[in-house]
Amino acid sequence: MPLIQDFLDKLRFNENGLIPAIAQDWLDGTVLMMAWMNQESIIKTLQTKEVYYWSRSRHQLWKKGETSGHIQKLKEIRYDCDSDTILLTIKQIGSIACHTGARSCFFQEGLESSSGLSIEHPPSDICSEVFKVIKDRRLNPKDESYTNSLLKDGDNKILKKIGEEAVEFVMACKDKDKISIANEAADLIFHLQVALAHQEVDWRDLLEVLAERRS
Repeated sequence: MPLIQDFLDKLRFNENGLIPAIAQDWLDGTVLMMAWMNQESIIKTLQTKEVYYWSRSRHQLWKKGETSGHIQKLKEIRYDCDSDTILLTIKQIGSIACHTGARSCFFQEGLESSSGLSIEHPPSDICSEVFKVIKDRRLNPKDESYTNSLLKDGDNKILKKIGEEAVEFVMACKDKDKISIANEAADLIFHLQVALAHQEVDWRDLLEVLAERRS
């Protein structure tokens, strides 16, 4: 409890004793939702490692996912430079954070993206974004798509490309050419992702392995 109290003492709550809390996916960094917390909800969250918020409309504590089952497991908690906002790094059970059934509450976009396509899902890290496109190509093939040409020819072509890209990456490293190293590494990761999608292994499965090894 002394450690929790020390953490609370560092925070700047508003005049109602509340502080905004942003929930972020622990693997790919997607911003999932924003809600309010008070000292009671923070203490409960730190003690149980499951996220509790404070309802301003009902004036009571509420556990995220208590009725839906889509609870949030706390991985890490930190505060910003002004100590007036909390960032919760969480594992979202069921992959649904929004009451609408969406993965994230931030799924609406008032403007079109630079590509002219409507943004339906908040962006995560770029590798996860690329993998989403690869998965979409597998489910919805497009003519003249390089990704679909790989998926269509299957293991032989995909694995051959991985071998070729691996050799080119090694040679770039031998030449100590930083620009080439970055480019060849990107090519290698892309083709690895195509292989994962072809084998129906999700990118998050790989991220979870890396996270486990890190810890």
